[in-house]
Amino acid sequence: MNAAAPAAAAPEPPEPSEPPAAVFGGAHAGHVSFVIRHRVEPRRRADYERWLTRIMPVAATYPGHLGVSVIRPDAPGTPYTIVLRFERLEQLRRWMESADRRELIEQIRPLLAAGEDLDIRPGAAFWFTPAGAQPPRLWKQVLMTFAVIWPLTLIVPQLWQPAFTRWPWLGGWLAGNFVVALSIVLIVVCAVMPWLTRRLAGWLTR
Repeated sequence: MNAAAPAAAAPEPPEPSEPPAAVFGGAHAGHVSFVIRHRVEPRRRADYERWLTRIMPVAATYPGHLGVSVIRPDAPGTPYTIVLRFERLEQLRRWMESADRRELIEQIRPLLAAGEDLDIRPGAAFWFTPAGAQPPRLWKQVLMTFAVIWPLTLIVPQLWQPAFTRWPWLGGWLAGNFVVALSIVLIVVCAVMPWLTRRLAGWLTR
């Protein structure tokens, strides 16, 4: 009688991938978004959520960190998507190569059903691709951007008006327009668009 075949060894947890040099080389030199997608074992989602509460405050301590957004799966089989934003590519690289990140990656290995999917996008390029979806139709992008920016062009100058009155040099044509435009960009990029994209993800990708 033939001896029973030995049981197959349990597969090793996937190794989260490190971003290749080309990922950094092709990214924009200014404000960047670091996009991470994780497919989590269904039975480990609670552990993964606890891991998220650890990584976010650690990343926030690094220079240039602008914030983090987490897009949770809205259907079985879809990944978690984490978007970390940094002011400069060099600051993102410092986080990517840090001992803190390596330690956190080791902690997450047993929780993943597949390796990490990493991407670096210039500026606000991630606005219209929630959860790895294909970019929506152009008219939806235009409509959503107009709906966000137009009210801000009416509100932000009024909010700055007391400062312009107190300091006339700040309300000059060049300085005043610079302050208003910078305020609108910061509000849109760091607050409104990430929040609105998550809320309208179903409509954008439908």
